[in-house]
Amino acid sequence: MAHLSDHPLRRGAAAVFLLTSLASRDALAGAPDEPPAATGAAAPQPVVVPPRLVTDPGVKYPDQALKERFFAEVTVVLILEIDASGAVRKATVEAPQGHGFDEAAVAAAEKLVFEPARRNDKNIPARIKFRYAFVPPPPKLTGRVEHQTAGSPIAPASITVRTADGAEHTTQTAADGSWTLENVMGGPTHIVVSAPGYEPQSADEELTPGEETHVVLRLLPRKAPAENGAASESEDEPPVQEIVVRGERPPREVTKRTLKREEIALIPGTNGDALRSLQNLPGVARPPPFGGQLIVRGSAPQDTTTYVDGTPVPIVYHFGGLSSVVPTEALDKINFYPSNYSAMYGRGMGGMVDVGIRDPKKDGRLHGMAQLDLIDARLLVEGTIPKTGVTFLIAGRRSWFDGWLGPVLTAAGAGVSTAPRYYDYQVMLKKDFGQKASLRLLFFGSDDGLEIFNENPNAGATSFSGIGTHTSFWRLQARYEHKLTDSTELKVTAAVGQDSVDIGFGALGFTTTELPISGRAEVSQKVMRSVRANVGIDMIYSPYDLHIRFPRPRPPGVPAGGPEDVPLETTQSGKRLFGGMYTEWEIMPWRGMRIVPGLRLDYTSSTQSWDISPRLNLRQELTSGSPRTALKAGAGIFYQPPGPLETDPVFGQEGLKSNRSIHYDVGFEQEFGPRVELSVNAFYKQLDRLVSDGAGNAGAGAVYGTEWLLRYKSDERFFGWIAYTLSRSERRPEPTEPSALSQYDQTHVLTTIASYNFGRGYRLGARFRLVSGNPYTPTTRGAYDATTGSFQAATASPPYGARLPLFHQLDVRFDKTWTFDSWKLSAYIDIQNVYNHQNPEGITYNYDYTQSSYVSGLPILPSLGLRGEL
Repeated sequence: MAHLSDHPLRRGAAAVFLLTSLASRDALAGAPDEPPAATGAAAPQPVVVPPRLVTDPGVKYPDQALKERFFAEVTVVLILEIDASGAVRKATVEAPQGHGFDEAAVAAAEKLVFEPARRNDKNIPARIKFRYAFVPPPPKLTGRVEHQTAGSPIAPASITVRTADGAEHTTQTAADGSWTLENVMGGPTHIVVSAPGYEPQSADEELTPGEETHVVLRLLPRKAPAENGAASESEDEPPVQEIVVRGERPPREVTKRTLKREEIALIPGTNGDALRSLQNLPGVARPPPFGGQLIVRGSAPQDTTTYVDGTPVPIVYHFGGLSSVVPTEALDKINFYPSNYSAMYGRGMGGMVDVGIRDPKKDGRLHGMAQLDLIDARLLVEGTIPKTGVTFLIAGRRSWFDGWLGPVLTAAGAGVSTAPRYYDYQVMLKKDFGQKASLRLLFFGSDDGLEIFNENPNAGATSFSGIGTHTSFWRLQARYEHKLTDSTELKVTAAVGQDSVDIGFGALGFTTTELPISGRAEVSQKVMRSVRANVGIDMIYSPYDLHIRFPRPRPPGVPAGGPEDVPLETTQSGKRLFGGMYTEWEIMPWRGMRIVPGLRLDYTSSTQSWDISPRLNLRQELTSGSPRTALKAGAGIFYQPPGPLETDPVFGQEGLKSNRSIHYDVGFEQEFGPRVELSVNAFYKQLDRLVSDGAGNAGAGAVYGTEWLLRYKSDERFFGWIAYTLSRSERRPEPTEPSALSQYDQTHVLTTIASYNFGRGYRLGARFRLVSGNPYTPTTRGAYDATTGSFQAATASPPYGARLPLFHQLDVRFDKTWTFDSWKLSAYIDIQNVYNHQNPEGITYNYDYTQSSYVSGLPILPSLGLRGEL
């Protein structure tokens, strides 16, 4: 296959106006070229001429982007320092784009030659902006025409190729039967081959930018009557065609939403945190304040599974949702699937998030980043280990608001002292073995701790004395990828780790430790021209220790302090085994149509049962090229095993089965230009076999609604979107009880985001949210406890029968970036709740529960940050 990296690109390379002269004023003033003006006359104004481009060898689409199959129009803006001879002394990237574009632009800029800038008649140094516009190289179409049975080349043969825009391209085979067409349009393509004395043959293919498609067509000779009237060739021998395609395949899911790193780092109200940006997408509800949760399409947070490059992790956010467990700087992308995701994932009945950690940069230079804001401090270093070909990335983050929040509370006379803290870390080594294989080792983890002590506890027996929590996990992951042949790919991921949770409420508490060992492997095989098969296994083996001391949950309407409040205690040790295998087929029976049937089989040791999950996703492109119109639909069954607490003999129930959810999804996507896209989805989730307290798997429910996303994809200046979700989430604990709202129901969720780059390092963005209030269960006076002299509360029935008022909030973010010789400095202020709206977030009651009032959420909350990049 020809190397596509040598394809020339369309490049916008206009050197804009002179920004600043690097020569000193004294040097300029020391050599006047004209006599001074007469006394009293105005001094002549200097004539400054900016540098003019003389030599430009051009630039190539980066090899790294081709290898990563990243095809997009990308603009890299450079700050060039040009000396007095017109040579480029230094090139600095203004806003990094990744994927090798920055390195390619700098390397090309160093070869530029300018006619130097001039002041009057003197050459002077200068700094200018210079832009490179990278355009993905067009597809390359090659092939060979052969005799069907003999395999000998056929020449001459005529090849006619009709592309998606209706244009026709023709060529002839060479003496060896080969042919090549370059600079053809990507997308659906129809190929027709004809040769004298042979039956014509045709094929349909999807061409991908930057990739080569190789087509081998074997022609059958035309039947000619022989002397005895028999045909000269067998009539039973069918025509054969063999097609090899290299390119990135579309997703297997109905709805996949991917955020670019450039967007997630700049969304207002998230403090530049990547995973918090997911809360701005359709189908994701607003979590409670300081509730580090993902609530996807009305499902409970534990129903949504989270992976880091295919390895499951127990949490996605640090304590209180202040920050995610993987920093934005280490991310490649976040793939978010609200439902109907691929059969390669299981053990969850809500949504799914797969976080991809990026590979280290491999340009041979050392890179670094440091950031400090009011919440945490973070560092990142990456580069290449000399003479090994091994690249590395080391990153870490530690919160430090525990250092200033405690003294502030003490100075304010608060009765509660608090010391929350968290940290996370990532260490990566990666080695490429040629162009087709790579091995990556990744060690990452997270640790959270919080202690709250009441300095002035009440003397009553039930008084609150304090809370202590500690949550941590770590993973050591190895990932191996190998493109065995042009049509066969292998991916293997294995990991070992530890999950720990320790929560204490005075004498009550919960402690658990797990040691998960996980692995997954997938083989992807092209079976024929329009069919690809994916087969994989997915295993988790997890020994655990569990200790619990808690009272049982009270039924609605039952006050505290009764026999049900006597603490129960259990200590268990055991092993959990999850075994999964799946197959998924990608079928393209006609142009624009994609059918993805899948089947997953899961075994769970805690239930000692197998669950079968059939799934089907459909997608039909109605148009060729842009603007694109597509219809999509999907349905599937998803199982979620019960947790260790639910199967515990003391606190749980025996004989449980897996929870089940059946997903239905239908929608369309419509482009209105290269960057504007509308996506509309309608969904329905049928929930059954839900674990219900004391009733086995008698619970049921339903979630249904629509999602709208109007998005402007990021360009050099602007990105933004409007997301709206209309939904309802219901639950029924037992068949004899009526359906009621789920605690995670939010009827309306509207989010608008806009961010604009004003140039010269200035960017301003805003986010506005309008959300239905969270449901809650009202509390009433239940009974008087003579021992403590206080009233005990009872909850009303049905649960979650009331709702808080509407939530609305405006967040603003302002960024300023300064670019220096070899590094870059950024400062930002991220202000949440700009107009200081007192959003109700909960209910508080008086001593006997006869009166109530709202508890307001966060007031206006500014966060300042500094960031340096080397």
